[in-house]
Amino acid sequence: MNPTDHNDRPESTPETVAATGSESARESVSTASELATVHPLRTCPDQHESTTSAGDESAPQVVEGRIISEYEYRLLTDQKAQREWRYADYRKQAAWLARTTRTAVAHDRTVSTLKFVGRNALVYPTLGAGVALKRWRDTHGSSRYERMMRAAELAGDHDKLADWEARDVAEKARRHDRAMDWIRSPWQLAKAAGAVTVCAAVLLLVLGLILWVGGKGEFLGPITAVVDAIAFAVWFVITYGALLVTGVTAGVVTWLWNLGRTSQAVPDLFRPASQRNLDDVVITPSIVVTALRDLRISELRKKIEAMEDGGAAMLSPIRLAGCGVEFDIHLPSGVDTEEVKRKRRKFAENMGRHEHEVFLTTPPAPRTVRVWAADSGELDKPIGPSPLVTDPTLTADLYTGRVPWGMDLRGDAVLMALLQCHLLVTGLSKQGKTASLRALALWLALDPSVQLYIADLKGIGDWRMFKPVAEELIEGPTDAHCIQATEMLEWGVKEMERRLMAFDGDKYRNGVPRELAKPGGPFAPIVLLVDEAQQAFMNPAKDEQNNPYGGQTSKSRYFMAARKIHNQGRAVNVVLWQGTQDPTNDNLPKLVREGAHIRAALALGTESQSRMALGDKAVDGGAAPHELRSGLDKGTLVVSGEGVPLPPGQPSMTVRTHFIDGDDSVTVINRAVAIRGAKTGKPQVEAPIVRDLLADVAEVLAGGDVKATDVGARLRELAPGYQPYAGLSAEKVREALDKVRVPVRFKDGVLTVRNRQVVEALAQRELEK
Repeated sequence: MNPTDHNDRPESTPETVAATGSESARESVSTASELATVHPLRTCPDQHESTTSAGDESAPQVVEGRIISEYEYRLLTDQKAQREWRYADYRKQAAWLARTTRTAVAHDRTVSTLKFVGRNALVYPTLGAGVALKRWRDTHGSSRYERMMRAAELAGDHDKLADWEARDVAEKARRHDRAMDWIRSPWQLAKAAGAVTVCAAVLLLVLGLILWVGGKGEFLGPITAVVDAIAFAVWFVITYGALLVTGVTAGVVTWLWNLGRTSQAVPDLFRPASQRNLDDVVITPSIVVTALRDLRISELRKKIEAMEDGGAAMLSPIRLAGCGVEFDIHLPSGVDTEEVKRKRRKFAENMGRHEHEVFLTTPPAPRTVRVWAADSGELDKPIGPSPLVTDPTLTADLYTGRVPWGMDLRGDAVLMALLQCHLLVTGLSKQGKTASLRALALWLALDPSVQLYIADLKGIGDWRMFKPVAEELIEGPTDAHCIQATEMLEWGVKEMERRLMAFDGDKYRNGVPRELAKPGGPFAPIVLLVDEAQQAFMNPAKDEQNNPYGGQTSKSRYFMAARKIHNQGRAVNVVLWQGTQDPTNDNLPKLVREGAHIRAALALGTESQSRMALGDKAVDGGAAPHELRSGLDKGTLVVSGEGVPLPPGQPSMTVRTHFIDGDDSVTVINRAVAIRGAKTGKPQVEAPIVRDLLADVAEVLAGGDVKATDVGARLRELAPGYQPYAGLSAEKVREALDKVRVPVRFKDGVLTVRNRQVVEALAQRELEK
């Protein structure tokens, strides 16, 4: 619109705009960007007629309209407002265009299309050209022989080195002769071409003479025919040359495309999704060698590139092993196994696996790394329930049976032998330590010959279901409960010493036989189980002689009791099981942890803790509980020691234990109660007489206050064959005396039987008679 047109239009006022009709106002607002001329509406015809008929021309005219805002008014009248409106509209359109373009470019279909086009139009032909060039260079040069000679030299095979050197010399001589032939060939070709031309001309002339004499043609007819044939060939090539060039080019490009497509060097960015998923599942020798080459170990990379077979000779056959594959890598000289094991994460990711899906161990063979790689995602799937839960007919025999603890990484069942084995299970908090330990104890409960003495120093009911089958169950986190656990171990030491003194080594030359370890036998297996044992080691309480209950000195009562049981207990079927968390030298002394025959560790924080839990030998051989994922690998342990079904040559194995929750544990314990009742009948007193507990207690007190644990021991010495006194612990002494109205209270943190209260109870009983 011209400025003159805008200046010539009638001036708009608020009264004029207010008088405009609704339809025209909307039209003006919508077209304000075009600076259209505003035309005032006509008055209503009826009003105009009434005004005219009245003859009063000065009377106001009534029109139809609407009230507009100040912004709409400025938009209709102000060029600056109209310009700002147009620029705002331009910005909106530009933002919409950018957003739409970004969405279109980042769309999955666009990305896949671009990758498809780039892969087939650029990547495959380029890689194919590189492959063709390398083949041509190997065929027409000496690089192949040089590569073979370097590989033979690295392998120390001098015979093969000499053979390839001789081949290289012969090939160079052959290429030299061929080059000299090219130098001599132009003169020889010229002479040959001249001779052929002369011979052909003579032949054609003789043929033309024969035809002319015979009246069959002209003398120069054959020469003319040859010239015409040459002219036709030239015309054909010129006419169809473009098609021929296009066809040959298409064939060459297709050949290069196929070479590139089958190459292993296709970048992951352009690789089809199907091939990427396949690489995530299938591990091939080329993938393994490439993963080793890209570990950034310079010596290993040089040796792989120098090998005549590209490094394939380093690998053993890739074998299926459970839910993954297993193979050995024989490293070349100059490469340490520890260098590869330290780069476990990079090696796993190079093979398309997560770090926790690849395990590296060191077999007995030198410079060898054994690799087990799980199928993608298999280790994140839960294992099945325990046979203890699914098989209601399952029984246990400590001497001949094995406990189904879980599954190894291959998916095979792990069956543990627990006979005469001290056990240590450790790990960080909330990783499944108690559940793993409880799964073993539940199996033992199904053997009626096993006597369980359990101290749960956490005390939230994790072991309460064992109350019907346990000889003693201590639950609680206080120092008093730790003292009871210490006294339980000290009773185990005394029982061990009694058995050692009573065992007839001349009669039983091969250790404790099964007939002596039957239910109720003199050498029935005793398992002393302490969960959260770090509480006992860190217990600050002291006894009357000022000896500490915790600690790791020669006066520390828990430490010394554990050491004595570790030293000699297994010989007479007295074993100690301990569960502890976050091991340190303070809460798990070295002498105690090294006394365990079976050592298992869940996820730990550091390698030093792994060495505390499993020992240096296991960690140096590849055991790495510190590499388990905290919170994700709950119930997964690295186990070593006697009784563990270790693979040949391996110092440890990884076990995914079955989880048995509290309800299922109660079900198993109910079965254990039924089995123990069926095999032994309910425990009954078969003594010929019934002893007077109060009188016996008064006798063993000898006028003084005595600890409840010592009271039980003295009662067993007083009446060795009396069944109710067998296995009396401090807690059971208190329960028994409570029944005869003798309260047993703590004194200095220890349950103590007071002589005064026993004497008063005897006197009261006499009065009641």
